[in-house]
Parts: sequence; structure tokens; C-alpha cells
Amino acid sequence: MSVVIADDEELARRLITEYLRHHQDIHIITECETGTEAMDAINQQCPDLIFLDIQMPELTGLEVLEMTGRRSGVIFTTAYDQFALKAFDLHAIDYLLKPYSQQRFDEALNKARKLLQQTDASPETAIQQLIAENTKKNKRLLIRDRNQVHVVPIASIDYIKAEDDYILIHAAGKSWMKTQSLSDIETQLNPVQFIRIHRSYLLQLNALKGIERQNKDSVVAVLNNGEKLPVSRSGYERLKEHLQ
Repeated sequence: MSVVIADDEELARRLITEYLRHHQDIHIITECETGTEAMDAINQQCPDLIFLDIQMPELTGLEVLEMTGRRSGVIFTTAYDQFALKAFDLHAIDYLLKPYSQQRFDEALNKARKLLQQTDASPETAIQQLIAENTKKNKRLLIRDRNQVHVVPIASIDYIKAEDDYILIHAAGKSWMKTQSLSDIETQLNPVQFIRIHRSYLLQLNALKGIERQNKDSVVAVLNNGEKLPVSRSGYERLKEHLQ
């Protein structure tokens, strides 16, 4: 069973690692200190099980699940019991309230094993579960702004622009700044909908009105709102493939 451990406290991660040593069937893929790292690990590694703290820097554990669409194989670990109801709304396997014992930890892990074995025993159920998760996945982005979290529907995004070590998300006439690379957010979005038209621009096809050639070596994408975005040679080839 592949496992990701996500907690901003080193001692908490070390405790989980120690508890897992008693279980020979466990393979720890990676450990994460922030919500962003946890989100990337879930999207890229697809672990069987995640031990997920709720209060973490950058993104909370609840926000990580909202952004990844993950609805299975999650055990929350936290020092706060007020999040329990929300955790189970997100179909968490268990909710470990810190500090917890080896015995309590093993109970949660055994529960996870049984659920995963049930899924393995029924390929049709597993397929349906994957379809459901992928359908829910990436319907929206959560953007933290000081003490607020803004929900931006994916369908409302026109394009995303890279700016140094952050990105600008242009949606519904507004711009949202997010500390993330363009390459990272590209992996979270549907490649059929979003095309990398330039090293600094990711365009949603539904926002495209047409392609305009400025001169022999210059092409721009004209959006429905009248904006024009630069298109590189490779971006132009990708656009043509999707527009055929």
C-alpha cells in the first residue's frame, strides 16, 4: 500500500513513520510539509492512502481535498476536533485526534486496508470510483488571499499568465494572483480544455475567438473579450491540432 504523509510538524510526520514500521505492506512515497506539496503529491503520485493534517501552511488539508477532488483513501490527523464533521463529509476513512496511540493508529489503518481490499476485489467499483473522482476533480480553483479563500470555477477562466514565481488567473473580468508555477497548475487542468500557447500563457479553448497573424513571424490568439495573447511557434502547432 502506497502512502503519503502530509503534516507541517516534523515530529508528527516522524510519529506516523514510526507507527508504520510495524506494517510490512506499507510503502511511504513521500512526506509533505505544506498543503501545496500535498496537493502535488496526490496529483502526481496517486497514493493508495494519505495521512493528512488539517492545519498546514499554504493550503489546509480540507482545501487540498477540494482542489484535488480526492474522495477516498484519506485519514485526517489533527489536534482540532471541530473539523471532524467536515472531514467525514469528504468521506475520510478516519479522523485521528492528536495525540493518538499506536493502537488507535492501527485501527484507522486496518479500516483503510479493508476499504481498499473491497475496492480491489471489485474492478467495476474501482472504475466507477475513479470516474466519479475525475468528474469532480478540477471543477474549481481555490485561491488564498490573506485570510480569505476565493473559489474560482474552472469554466470561468480565460487564461493563466506566468509572472516570475507566481501566476495570474484571468477569469470573468478579474485577475487572481496565486503562488504557483504555470507548469504545476497545467498538470491540474484538463489538457483538452487548456492549451499552452506560449511559455508564459495557458489558454482555455472556450475563451478563444480566433487566431490572427500579425506578420510573418507573429501570431496572436484573439479572445472573446477582445484581448490578444502571444502565440509561440510550438503553441501555434498545439492550437492547430486542437482546432482541427
